[in-house]
Amino acid sequence: MNLSERLNDDMKQAMKSQEKFKLTTIRMVRASIKNLEIDLKRPLEDNEVLDILSREIKQRKDSLQEFEKAGRDDLAKDVAAEIEIISVYLPQQLTEEEIKVIVQQTIQETGASSKAEMGKVMSALLPKVKGRADGKLVNTFVQQFLQ
Repeated sequence: MNLSERLNDDMKQAMKSQEKFKLTTIRMVRASIKNLEIDLKRPLEDNEVLDILSREIKQRKDSLQEFEKAGRDDLAKDVAAEIEIISVYLPQQLTEEEIKVIVQQTIQETGASSKAEMGKVMSALLPKVKGRADGKLVNTFVQQFLQ
């Protein structure tokens, strides 16, 4: 079962069990997926759905930070719950230690030795951690190792 089918099944299950918050969250994600399918005029593959899920999580994490800064705990709680619901569909996230190992291996593979070569490292690294690690965190580790 691919991710789109899984989202559809979970949406139906949320309807049956009357989980309104989960249903609303899944519908928002499915709307993003459907919009891209309409633009591309074809069904999306799992890796494209993963991109959308990652983008949705990133947007919500940014919103969460802003709500917490503004002291809006009610909104922050809702966004945190949405993040939990969407995270279920992402692959198992890498730990910081695993990310560091992958970053070091990629730096060795590319032969990068300075921050000027950071783009080369990131372009080789991002496909390896796609959907399994936060891009900001990966970027931070690359900068640390290239100093």
